[in-house]
Amino acid sequence: MAGHGAQEHPHGADRLCAAGDRVYSRAVRRGRVPRRDAEPVPCLLELALLHPDPDDMDWLVPTSPQEVMNRLLRGVYDEVSASQRRVGSAVEAFEFYAGLGGRTTPSAGTEGTAIRVLDGLSRIQAAMDEATQACTAEVLTVQPGGIRREAELSEGLHRALALRGRGVRMRDLYTHVARHGQGLLNYLELMGDAVEARTLDEVIDRLILFDRTVAFVPANTDRTMALELRHPALVAYLVTVFERLWRLAIPLTAPLPDTGIEGISHREQSIAALLAEGHQDAVIAERLGISVRTARAHIARLSETLGAASRTQLGVRIAQVGLDGSPRRASAPVTLPDRGFPTAR
Repeated sequence: MAGHGAQEHPHGADRLCAAGDRVYSRAVRRGRVPRRDAEPVPCLLELALLHPDPDDMDWLVPTSPQEVMNRLLRGVYDEVSASQRRVGSAVEAFEFYAGLGGRTTPSAGTEGTAIRVLDGLSRIQAAMDEATQACTAEVLTVQPGGIRREAELSEGLHRALALRGRGVRMRDLYTHVARHGQGLLNYLELMGDAVEARTLDEVIDRLILFDRTVAFVPANTDRTMALELRHPALVAYLVTVFERLWRLAIPLTAPLPDTGIEGISHREQSIAALLAEGHQDAVIAERLGISVRTARAHIARLSETLGAASRTQLGVRIAQVGLDGSPRRASAPVTLPDRGFPTAR
């Protein structure tokens, strides 16, 4: 329709315009919509949320919400990975230039610089306590890994209780695996309405943001060093990353969405997508917050459910049922045969 260009719909799939939301919702409910209904909202075709029905070109069928979510998550993960690489480069440059000054004693004002390297757990804890005392409104955290150990939860409990006592709101992001930890459930029950938690298949590395003015991120793999970031642009970027992940995450009190494929769990769907990207078992386990042994057990179950006799054949089966994120019609759930797929003739 003339006059309805992309400029009138400057948004992504994570935040549709009102008209686009109505048409896409109708398409998901009914399985398809007439092409004329989508003419006022070309954004749905441009964002690949609707595509022509191969059986009748006058109709459009929706891309499944699960596939859209996976596509958005992959984009966010790529953005976050690029950001982490830039932060690492900035730290290397900072350390190089700092070394040029020899053993000069820092001035009193350097403690307020935009990037501070905190070396040692005691210094990290002291900086976190200081930020906690200064916080007045909001704390945002990303907690990677799997089930949270009691020791990890107890470590920061005194800070969380102090924040709750001052009416500070907290939002926490975890992996889906963390849902199975009783310690986390006990912690959230203790904190009450002060904490809201959501989960994702994958999250970025640990991040803690106080009042959108100071952020803490790990500076090495064993987390004995951290960066305290106060540069407004860096902190604003990290807040944006958190908010995008938060919109895609699922509330801890809500069930995980059904995969739409008989016999395949949500976690196995996530593993299948990572297998399709070519990742090894150890990488898959780390990204999903599970052990390598658990990852391999799920891969074995995937092979059995999909009737795959080898790793290569498993990749083919994953693509055939759309577990790799490739387009698949969402009009009905996929039902797998009892003995896998028939061989090609």
